[in-house]
Amino acid sequence: MNGAAVHEEAVRVLIHASDPLTDTGIRSWLQARPEFSVVADEVDVIIVAAELLSVEATSVLRGLKATVDAPVVLLVDEETSGAAVLTAVECNVVALLNRERTSSEQLAAAVLTASRGGGILPPAALGTLLSHFRRPMDPRPTHSSGLTQREIDVLRLLADGLDTAETAEKINFSERAVKKVIHDLSQRLDLRNRTHAVAYALRNGAI
Repeated sequence: MNGAAVHEEAVRVLIHASDPLTDTGIRSWLQARPEFSVVADEVDVIIVAAELLSVEATSVLRGLKATVDAPVVLLVDEETSGAAVLTAVECNVVALLNRERTSSEQLAAAVLTASRGGGILPPAALGTLLSHFRRPMDPRPTHSSGLTQREIDVLRLLADGLDTAETAEKINFSERAVKKVIHDLSQRLDLRNRTHAVAYALRNGAI
């Protein structure tokens, strides 16, 4: 009896690179491999290549999440840690690789892993995620104002003129987590907005 080879459907990959040379290199390599198909829509995995996880790169990731919403393999030149890791994960990044040190086989493994629902993160990035999720998410108020220490820390930075992104970076949180802190305390204390929350903290001697 003749055995038939099992055909596995190619992983459909969208490429977004910060420069044309990188885009061409990744595209040529993927097109030479039968397990991958470079596409513009109906995407399984996105490869994003950038020098670092800058504001521009983060904006690209958020845009891709809003329009494509597929797992992302992120190639960057510089190590990514702290709040940047949390932001990346919130933007569907499941694999974080150093562009200069990643071989073609390692990139292939990352894309295949992402397509199967897995992820590949370096130890430092995993450490950031673990420390973030180990924190108590709903601590009891620790100040007479009814604010928790985390809320006080956030409001103090906002009172100093920092925006949400800068505040997140200072306290090693994601922007989403900072916004949640503000939302939760505003709901609990019947405050209208961020400015009202800062004024409340000042008036009650919390900051």
